[in-house]
Formats: sequence, C-alpha cells, structure tokens
Amino acid sequence: MPLPHRSTLPALCLSLLFTSTFCVEAADTAPAAQPPAEAKPLERQPLPERSQEESRALERQIPPQEQQQLQAGSDTFLALWKQANSAEPEGVVIIVPGIGETADWPQAIGPLRQKLPDAAWASLSLTLPDQTLDTPPPRLIEAPTSVVDTSSKDASTVAPAPIEQAASAEAEGTDPAVAPAADERDQTDAARIFARIDAAVAFAQSQNARSVVLLGHGTGAWWAARYLNEKQPSQVQKLILVAGQTPPGSQPDLQQLAPTLKLATADIVYQDTPQARKTALERAQAAKRLKNDNYQQISLKALPGSSPAGQEQLYRRIRGWLSPQNVGN
Repeated sequence: MPLPHRSTLPALCLSLLFTSTFCVEAADTAPAAQPPAEAKPLERQPLPERSQEESRALERQIPPQEQQQLQAGSDTFLALWKQANSAEPEGVVIIVPGIGETADWPQAIGPLRQKLPDAAWASLSLTLPDQTLDTPPPRLIEAPTSVVDTSSKDASTVAPAPIEQAASAEAEGTDPAVAPAADERDQTDAARIFARIDAAVAFAQSQNARSVVLLGHGTGAWWAARYLNEKQPSQVQKLILVAGQTPPGSQPDLQQLAPTLKLATADIVYQDTPQARKTALERAQAAKRLKNDNYQQISLKALPGSSPAGQEQLYRRIRGWLSPQNVGN
C-alpha cells in the first residue's frame, strides 16, 4: 500500500487538531445536568371546624323541613327553623348560642326553639363559627441566636436578658407582637358572627316577620349585645339575655353593654352563685344610673342541668315578657 504523500501530512494533523479543540469547547459549553427537583412536602389540609362537624351531626338528626342553610359572606351555615303555630305570628326569635353550644343545645337553646312556636313566635337557632379569642395560640419566645462566650463569668447573666425582657413586656401587655394579634382575632370573630346574625335577620324579614327578637344564651348573650351595640339594626326590636357571660379576655364586658342598649331588653339571670348575683346587681345599678327604662332584669332560681321543670320555667318567663297579653292563654 503506498504511503501518503509528504505534503498531505500537515493538513491531516491540522484537521485532527481542529476537531479535538471543537469537541473540548463543546463539552465546556454544554449545560450542566440539572439535579432532580426535590419533591415538595404535601400540605396538610386544614381540619374542619368543630362547629361544622356538629352541624353535620345535627343534619342527620333534625327533620329536613327544620333545616335552613344560610349564607354569610363566604360561609354557609346551618340554622334550625320552626314556624309559629299561629295564623297570626308575633314574629321571629333569633337564638344565638354560646361558645361550645350547638343550634339545638339541650340547655335553653333546644327547648326554647321547640317551645316558642307554641307562643306564636317562630324560632331560628343559629350555628356560630369556631372562635379564636377564647383560646389564643401560645406564643413562643425564642432565645437569642448570638454566640456567647461561655468562658466569660458574665455569660450566665447576659444570655437570658432578651428572654426575660420579652416575657416581662408580654406580661405587662406592652409586647407589640401580642396585642395586635389578639385584636385581629377579635375582629375576625366579630366579622364572622355579625355576618351570621345579619343573615338571620334577613331571613326573618323574608318571612314577613312583624317583629324580630335577638336571644343570646351564655356567651351568645354577649355577642348579641355587642352586635346590637355596634350595628344598631333597626330591624331588631327586642333583646333577651339568658345567663349572659362575657367571653374570657373580651371587652367591653356585659356589665357595660347591656344597660346602655336603647331597645327593650330582658336580662334573665340565675341567682345560684355569688358571682352571678354580683354581676346581675352591677348591671341593674348601671341601668338605674342611666335611667334606662327599657332594661328589665328577671331573676330565676337555678335548677340542676336541663331539667324539664327548669326549661319550662324559663320558657314561661320569656313568653310572658314577649307577649304579656297572652300569658293567660
């Protein structure tokens, strides 16, 4: 086989050199292999509110004709509705349960919603949303992240200082990270609860109610009074407070709210504990100082639990206050 001509060797060497250089440059400019993307952690779906679970339980127990799904902003909630057993109904009583109570709670709520229609009053018992103000989340105070020289004899006194200061500020109510959070929770609770009462009042009006009464039990009495104090709706003519309580940490308390309301108010109090007697007396005295003739206090002796006798007594006193002309019927 003849050897290549001497003049072709330089060209062959240049060609090989060019090809090798091009391959190296191409390898340098090739994009680096991307590492596999990390899998995002699955987000846990928020748990349903306790009030939602209780509503679903009531939907299985209560006859469908007594159930109403009302809309309050983005919330749809269950209300229990019973028409008045009369050709000429007096109006609608909207029942506001307290914290931890359902729309058919066995104490006061359920018996009243069942009995009031016999007194010519329709009843509409509400489901309130879960509330955050009564159970604020714990706030953790983190230790400082700066490194402290443990060999220094002053290290034990330097490191805890920020924690002690933060705890002291929180105890005095001056920590700016605490007060706004509590106020924000309060406003969130109020907005949701007021929206539900608004929806209930609108439903009552759609039934051509001649009169609308707001009845609150326990802490529901405080929410009803606060709603009337802040919104002052002309559609509501009367207020009934049953064993009213102020939610923990809430302001203003029922002692300040109840005596100042301008509409007819029946404050039904149980005299079974010194604290109940004390707060009832404070409200009665405040109403006298304000010359509020619309405020009336009704005292009842406490009977244990949800006894039929106790529920009947409560119903009769409310019926007598709502429709005094029909007491003997």
